Amino acid sequence: MPSPPRPSPSALRARAARLEREGDLTGALTAYESALAAAPHDVDILAALAQIAERLGMMAPAEGLWRQACALAPDSLQAQDGRARALRELGRYDEAIAVLQAAIEANPTEARLWNSVGVTLSQQGQTETALTFYDEALRLDPRLATAAYNRACARFDLGALETAQTDFIMAGKLARKPADAAMITFAAATLALARGDLAAGWEGYEARLSPHRPKPVVFEAPGRRWTPNLPLAGKRLLVLAEQGLGDELLFASLLPDVFDALGPEGRLTLAVEPRLVDLFARSFPQAVVLPHRTEPVSGRVRRSAGDLADPRAIDLWAPLASLPRRFRGAIADFPERPGFLVPDPRRVDHWHRWLGDGPPAVGLTWRSGNLLGDRRRQYPPMASWKPVLQAGETRLVNIQYDVRPDELEALTALGGRPLLEPPGVDLKNDIDDLAALCAALDLVVSVSNATGQLAGACGAPTVMLCVPAAWPRLGQESYPWHPTISPVAPRVFGEWDPAMAQAAELVAALTAHR
Repeated sequence: MPSPPRPSPSALRARAARLEREGDLTGALTAYESALAAAPHDVDILAALAQIAERLGMMAPAEGLWRQACALAPDSLQAQDGRARALRELGRYDEAIAVLQAAIEANPTEARLWNSVGVTLSQQGQTETALTFYDEALRLDPRLATAAYNRACARFDLGALETAQTDFIMAGKLARKPADAAMITFAAATLALARGDLAAGWEGYEARLSPHRPKPVVFEAPGRRWTPNLPLAGKRLLVLAEQGLGDELLFASLLPDVFDALGPEGRLTLAVEPRLVDLFARSFPQAVVLPHRTEPVSGRVRRSAGDLADPRAIDLWAPLASLPRRFRGAIADFPERPGFLVPDPRRVDHWHRWLGDGPPAVGLTWRSGNLLGDRRRQYPPMASWKPVLQAGETRLVNIQYDVRPDELEALTALGGRPLLEPPGVDLKNDIDDLAALCAALDLVVSVSNATGQLAGACGAPTVMLCVPAAWPRLGQESYPWHPTISPVAPRVFGEWDPAMAQAAELVAALTAHR
């Protein structure tokens, strides 16, 4: 009996495209791989496969696929720009610039190539130089929304907030794709927040939930969606935490205000990241605290309350980061209460005993777990930490999760002494015990990551290294969300040395009498 005919490359590609439209990126990846196996020299299939790999965060395979596409079609601007983009996300900036430079030499009037050079330079921290390339991109194509958006972001980074706002407005008018419009609205909202315009900022911040954004979050919750005009007194409210762990810790500072609004007859059910359940249950005993459940569904992320006992017992529900529209309309709405989370007192005592007597103990965390693409420039290079490591008479304690041996070796060499390693704690997954450790330390020095937010939420004295014009500062010299955080930021991206010297002065001052 003859075997059934194999699907043609065009049929396989059509199936892959359908799966992609439906949001099944993993299925689309497999289908495109089958199509490529049937037609290994088809540049269009290579490009489609590379784009799917990028959307799935598979940057190294994506770069290889774009490289193949460039070899098969040396004149393809899509392939050249795609390869440069993948190289940039991998941190291989010089290679990305070389690819783009060659492409520009052959196509000097192609605006998107000039824009791509600007993005690459921005991610390297060469923001002022990047502006020249965004300007040229817009000269060549005044309607290129992405160039206007990227120039706005660059000016935002440089602290030129007025001109950044002008560019965001222009980009919004030029945007033709709903995804671009949502991205621009959200970025413009963070700019408004950075300027201290909280009312406009929180309104635009809702664009984070746009169904047109990459991997949008879809909430599955009983009851009616809360809006700021709805009264909360006596209601049974479900709050679903969202975004990353650090964001959950940041926005959870509003929960005491929510309890006040609900009153004695109200009831709060709180769905949070599973690692936060024990800590939040102790801190908010009047609430029902559950782990939220996150599932991929058709290219989106579905967030639900997980094991909610009785969905009928919920009147209203709200995403956590939507609450500031009601409770944080002005800087005066931020209370001066230090620490709203309650670490386990027994574990705090345990870490006090482990630390024992001696010079002040300073916990250090220096990066996020994600260093791809634009994230790299948000953290000081290792060499810049020397003044902080040598500030005052202190004991240095590692509280960096997923730490690498080479990082500890570098910090030991810079500081002239090794970092103490807390025994028996998983710094990434045991958030409850990490909170207790932060509370036991005399000081925490952190970049703006989840550990820094945790320390501030527990009321631990913290020096936080922020990016320029960081929106959570809301245009203030202080850190309104957590009064015990002392923020420090460079003037512009890449100029870390003055900021680190300032941080060292704070460390010396804050530990002098401890």
